[in-house]
Amino acid sequence: MSITKEDKSRLTSEYRRDEADSGSPEIQVAVLTHRINALTEHLRGHNKDHAGRKGLLAMVSKRRRHLNYLARTAPQTYQDLVQRLKLRK
Repeated sequence: MSITKEDKSRLTSEYRRDEADSGSPEIQVAVLTHRINALTEHLRGHNKDHAGRKGLLAMVSKRRRHLNYLARTAPQTYQDLVQRLKLRK
């Protein structure tokens, strides 16, 4: 459910805009997607974890807001990120 330092640093280095970037929307969406995928797997085996489900919904909403911002300000970056993370089928 949580993200390790190694995973977060790997995602940061993979999705950053430049060397000094550590919190751009692209990175935040990538980290949230990683956490959402892990929590989704957890909830498949733990159906009654309602607090976890509530956290999942909050993360999905936050990711959606970041993606809406990217779509509004940088449409090409949004398209590239959605393809790289395989968010649309």
